[in-house]
Amino acid sequence: MTLIRPTAVLALVALAALIPLLGPSAALHGTGEAAAPGVGGIALLRTVLFAAPCVPLGELFVNRLARGLPGAPSGTPRSWAPYAAGAGFLAALGLASVVATGNLVPHDPSQIDIGGLYGTRDGALALLEVNAFILAGLCALGRRPGLQLWPAAAVVCAEALRAHPTTEHSPLIGTGLTLVHLTCAALWTGGLLHALRTVRLWRRAGAGPAGAGLLGLYARVAAVLLAVITATGLCSTLRRMPADTVLHQLTDTAYGRTLLAKVILVAAVALLALWARIRLRRAPDPLTASVPARGEVIVLGVVVAVSGLLTALPLPIRW
Repeated sequence: MTLIRPTAVLALVALAALIPLLGPSAALHGTGEAAAPGVGGIALLRTVLFAAPCVPLGELFVNRLARGLPGAPSGTPRSWAPYAAGAGFLAALGLASVVATGNLVPHDPSQIDIGGLYGTRDGALALLEVNAFILAGLCALGRRPGLQLWPAAAVVCAEALRAHPTTEHSPLIGTGLTLVHLTCAALWTGGLLHALRTVRLWRRAGAGPAGAGLLGLYARVAAVLLAVITATGLCSTLRRMPADTVLHQLTDTAYGRTLLAKVILVAAVALLALWARIRLRRAPDPLTASVPARGEVIVLGVVVAVSGLLTALPLPIRW
């Protein structure tokens, strides 16, 4: 049984990787739009970059909830933050090499202009993300892992700034919306993953009621996070696709199709979260809520992959 779980995790990761790699051709089919070279690889790197901060932020968030839970065991699962920082560093390094080549996929190391990164806004943000993941890894391995909050937050801020260049209309508003959206999404995704790992550990230690209490605490906060994610996502969509063009672009543009897929997936996540909450309240064994919660984590992983794909596709047309 111990061999099945790692194999299942690797299989899920491989399947999630297929979304950004194969998704561009499906999204662009019949739209008449052209994607940038290497869009699949860039989408995959962006997916890893999005997922990496979720792990430390989720762990810090859930561990804080656990400390305030009466009768909770002191033990917590082994941190996955160092691995997340390593993966994030490699993804950020790959994306920085693309920026250093003029937003083209480099085919030779001589094409990469490292010094040129310092002269552009995108280059500076790419360097910030690379350095932030190095610092996050050092903090995760050090005696004060709580300090990794700051480099993880720096990555989220850098992504929010990158998504809204200064040439955009009201870039500060867009950056603020994206910053809140990404922060809440990271807490929701990473928090649920760590909460389930913690509940499993506590259940083995005979502290099942404490695990149910932790899931209940997380569920209450997650409901607020979902509301904020929905509101900021809607506002960001209407900023990029005016209300009278949304329906057309959701079906006729690659960005709109991918966004529609993301909305459907988030709706599925919300239904799974509701199912888990009902089980927490009404089931004879509240820990049976872990079953739909595991499904929620899997679908959230797909949402992250779709979000990575979304950033690599051509932006919607603004009429």
